[in-house]
Amino acid sequence: MAHGPAKGLSRWLFTTNHKDIGSMYLWFSFAMFIIGGIFALVIRAELFEPGMQIVDPNFFNQMTTLHGLIMVFGAIMPAFVGLANWMLPMMIGAPDMALPRMNNWSFWILPFAFFMLLSTLFMPGGAPNFGWTFYAPLSTTYAPESVTFFIFAVHIMGASSIMGAINIVATILNMRAPGMTLMKMPLFVWTWLITAYLLIAVMPVLAGLVTMMLMDIHFGTSFFDAAGGGDPVLFQHIFWFFGHPEVYIMILPAFGIISAIIPTFARKPLFGYSSMVYASASIAFLSFIVWAHHMFTVGMPIAGELFFMYATMLIAVPTGVKVFNWVATMFRGAMTFETPMLFSIAFVILFTIGGLSGLMLAIAPADFQYHDTYFVVAHFHYVLVPGALFSIIAAVYYWLPKWTGRMYNEILGKTHFWVAFVGLNVTFFPMHFAGLAGMPRRIPDYHMMFADWNMISSVGAFIFGASQILFLYIVLDTIFRGKKATDRVWENSEGLEWTVASPAPYHTFSTPPEIK
Repeated sequence: MAHGPAKGLSRWLFTTNHKDIGSMYLWFSFAMFIIGGIFALVIRAELFEPGMQIVDPNFFNQMTTLHGLIMVFGAIMPAFVGLANWMLPMMIGAPDMALPRMNNWSFWILPFAFFMLLSTLFMPGGAPNFGWTFYAPLSTTYAPESVTFFIFAVHIMGASSIMGAINIVATILNMRAPGMTLMKMPLFVWTWLITAYLLIAVMPVLAGLVTMMLMDIHFGTSFFDAAGGGDPVLFQHIFWFFGHPEVYIMILPAFGIISAIIPTFARKPLFGYSSMVYASASIAFLSFIVWAHHMFTVGMPIAGELFFMYATMLIAVPTGVKVFNWVATMFRGAMTFETPMLFSIAFVILFTIGGLSGLMLAIAPADFQYHDTYFVVAHFHYVLVPGALFSIIAAVYYWLPKWTGRMYNEILGKTHFWVAFVGLNVTFFPMHFAGLAGMPRRIPDYHMMFADWNMISSVGAFIFGASQILFLYIVLDTIFRGKKATDRVWENSEGLEWTVASPAPYHTFSTPPEIK
């Protein structure tokens, strides 16, 4: 006899249920998103006009560091893991995740990691101030004392990611319902399987890197200290060998989400399923051989620059296949524009803009001009905000009725979309112009010539921030006051998750469904 949820606090502390753990991941990531967003608004408030207004340069650097770290490791990645926890067992007909106790553990160590990271703000010397890429020697020889806590926090985050990834691989490979072959899996399952392998491959690299930092700081080694025979550029090679696959870890699950939503609202099957699977695998493979395109300015040999330039341009091919397939799915479909579809279409358009500016950055001689300017900031925010973040928001609107059994308010959802869409573009599009004109990133003051673009960007940032408070209201309004949702929720939605009741029962499948 399957038991229902325990009552009170113990339900959440000790739960091994994939839905409870998925919900905790999602709420935790939203809290981190708000905190990381506040840090970004401090940055934009300071940059509203030239001169030093609000914070001193050291605190500005702390804000840029914490904003990046929290958004990447605290907001985007846990949100995708939360969606995986909720949806993967339902999509493959499994009763739960393969390793439910480890699932609980991998979530509960995260709040401690981020509490420790945030507590560095109150330590002597302040929080880490060396940027989210924490290049040595800034993060070793010249780092504040709190860097040790930062290293420990990164270790804990990495352990959580590895455990979550192992769990996902074990679940997908071992617990699919009878008849669900690999080529019958939904694309969200495929993209997460590939992402999990990436995580298992690269997280130990990050762990090794921060351990080398720890040795340099406390144990007298000189991995990155040129005075002791070390090499600061070695740090960049190791960091980006982790960091470049990491940016694909943050976008591959998004591809799976968009590939679920667009066919539903276009009322057509996804165009080119197998090519989507192969494209995802190609992107994952290529992500390992492009890391030094972040380092064109370190003085590498021309052969190295050429290799990394062409390898980077090659990633545009499988990515272009995906964009083509999404557009082909929408082509001549009976489209409607509910909130998840609006976010998905914005994803396709704006992610493509981010990809095109990435192609510009891939050109080695041009990158000498763009490097460390706001053009780079505009590029990766166009990939990560309309890419990763919009897909997460689209997924919440798409699956929330299945999770809660209640329908969100469509008018409020569309309002959220348009305010976020305008805020996003007003914030990040002007950064292309400021960057091309030469404005350096991570600097709290700037020349008068950049004043107009910065003022526009700062206004946009506060509009975008306000839209996320509306999002919180919409989710709470759905949970407490939403109208009852049907079991199918969306007409034409395909997949096992739509065959169960709304809200999804605590234990989804007591006997595995048969896949025809």
